[in-house]
Amino acid sequence: MFPAVLLFLLVRVRGAQIPSTFPHAYAGVPSTDFGTDWQQYFEVTESLPNITQPLTRSFAGNVGVNRDGHPNATLFFWAFEKTNGSLTSDTSTEPWIIWLNGGPGASSMMGLLTENGPIRVTGTFPIVQNNFSWHQLADTFWIDQPVGTGYSTSDSTGYIADEDQMGEDFVGFLSNIVKIFPSLATRPLYLMGESYAGTFIPYITKTIFASQSPSVTLKKISIGNGVLGSLAVTEELPTLTTIETYPQLINYDPEVYDYFKAQEHLCGYDLNLTYPQNGLFPTLRRPHRSTNPAPANYSLNRRAGYKTTVAAFRTELANKAITNLKKRELQEREERRVLWKRSIAERPDDTLDPFYRCSLFAEMWDYALNFTFPWTVGGQDQHDIPDALYPEVPSHLGAFMNDDETRAALHAPTSKNWASAFAYPFGTMRDCIDLARHSTHHIRPMTFLTDLATAASARNVSIVFYSGNDDSLAPHRGTEVVIQNMTFGGVQGFTRKPSTPFTDDDGNFAGIVHQERGLTYALFQNAGHLVPQNAPAAAFVFVRDFVLGSNTTGLVDSNTATVNGGEDPELARDVLPGNPFIYIGDGSSGTTASTAWPSATVAAWNAFIATATATQPGSNPTQPGGSAKNAATGLCLRGFWVWGLGVGVGSILRATLL
Repeated sequence: MFPAVLLFLLVRVRGAQIPSTFPHAYAGVPSTDFGTDWQQYFEVTESLPNITQPLTRSFAGNVGVNRDGHPNATLFFWAFEKTNGSLTSDTSTEPWIIWLNGGPGASSMMGLLTENGPIRVTGTFPIVQNNFSWHQLADTFWIDQPVGTGYSTSDSTGYIADEDQMGEDFVGFLSNIVKIFPSLATRPLYLMGESYAGTFIPYITKTIFASQSPSVTLKKISIGNGVLGSLAVTEELPTLTTIETYPQLINYDPEVYDYFKAQEHLCGYDLNLTYPQNGLFPTLRRPHRSTNPAPANYSLNRRAGYKTTVAAFRTELANKAITNLKKRELQEREERRVLWKRSIAERPDDTLDPFYRCSLFAEMWDYALNFTFPWTVGGQDQHDIPDALYPEVPSHLGAFMNDDETRAALHAPTSKNWASAFAYPFGTMRDCIDLARHSTHHIRPMTFLTDLATAASARNVSIVFYSGNDDSLAPHRGTEVVIQNMTFGGVQGFTRKPSTPFTDDDGNFAGIVHQERGLTYALFQNAGHLVPQNAPAAAFVFVRDFVLGSNTTGLVDSNTATVNGGEDPELARDVLPGNPFIYIGDGSSGTTASTAWPSATVAAWNAFIATATATQPGSNPTQPGGSAKNAATGLCLRGFWVWGLGVGVGSILRATLL
């Protein structure tokens, strides 16, 4: 099991100088403005380390964004042809793809090397062929952006101040890339990405639509596990759905479920999704945590003492079954659980937790880390819930990307080392106060998606949203709320609940797909935040058939209101059951196993949850005239802000790349 990506702690020193970086001029660089003569310069002709299999022709390097006063503001790209000569052909009318990772500050080379590109850097460092690479479907560009991300460059004052400037930069880059590859100007563009690209892509699309003479022909946008709404919508509101999907997080405990259900209601997160939807959702409570000290039974104090023995304890237990846990650890954990339950029982009814308040995501994970095996002794991957490996499978992306052979072959800058991700500074912001101000004042795409959808429809541009069922950081519930809150094709939300199955090429169930009025939504089974990595075959089929293709499975007939492919009542529930197994062990050595709960425990839970969710009319139904314009919030850690760490106080800060 190769989870994902490099695990790291983002650390930024308050007041540190933001670096200035610039492209490198390699031998043969043209002295002219960007044009077709740059094709030969950007072509990757030198060998790449540890790659033995033949690769289709590719091109790589830095291209400017045309921002006045910032000549070193460039974006780095690596593009692979579908077939030899397909990218440089002057007469091609075939589609092309752009892929963006998120962050903000995450390199899209991670997507290329671990998700949907032609090669994969594995945990043992052989570089292997990816049989489900998207370049087999269309010429594909992986682009590091905004400026300063990955191998993209910027002077110290050139980092984007906001997403509007990001959109302008990206459009400037596109205007230059079509000079190098002229056929791209008229070929249909499929702009795709994941995570915080759910913010980038709507802003880029908005900028393209605002252009009097767009340099590209946008055909469709596609966003996976996207950050489309506020932190409340994206991360906090879906918490109870996440628990229903993976009750292992709370050890299948009905009392704990009832507690989180009550907290969800107090926070106003129990929205009622109806099909069709009637009116906008009310403004949601912002999920601020208290600044008061955490109670003793929460993670802060628990972790302080726990860390001194955790390494030895993990070595002993990581690969053992639940039944082999030491009685003392089981007893101590149960005592802590009893203490926690007693504390909430003594609290007045209808009272938010005084410490977490509406930070339900952090509280859920802190509960698992404190009280639920295997998370008490293993790792946590908020992007892929079943992955509790510790240590994780190592990543060698940096070793590959910073190798001198790689750098030279890709015409990459020598003024910087490639990093998988960093805390993007947004202009000259250097501390938490500045960055939090950005997160609060900039506008989340959720607030203008209706206008964007209207403009897209007028231009015959379609929209695709998809989610992995195992992602807890940007779960599918948040995306579904965004869809039901936006108007497209003149109607608010979907009129039928998504419940149509789709399969991969081998006939295996891949997930749920639904299509109405130019908007497609899919939910992938057995996939987390990084769908192309976790479910490569299913993702490949989805892109081929539903994004680039015109598969009508899940399409609602506007005349008859019937759904092509049918509707499965079992899939019409709010929850697609997760993996019954949680993966444990040492990812660095490849010694892994899985653990599951006793069948009697699972059966008792199923009986309980069937009753608990039998009536799903949320206590906060839609309110016509309500507002979805919720201020985004962020997490301030060690002097910087970055979306998506999503950790509770004292939880292990394992920020996975977005």
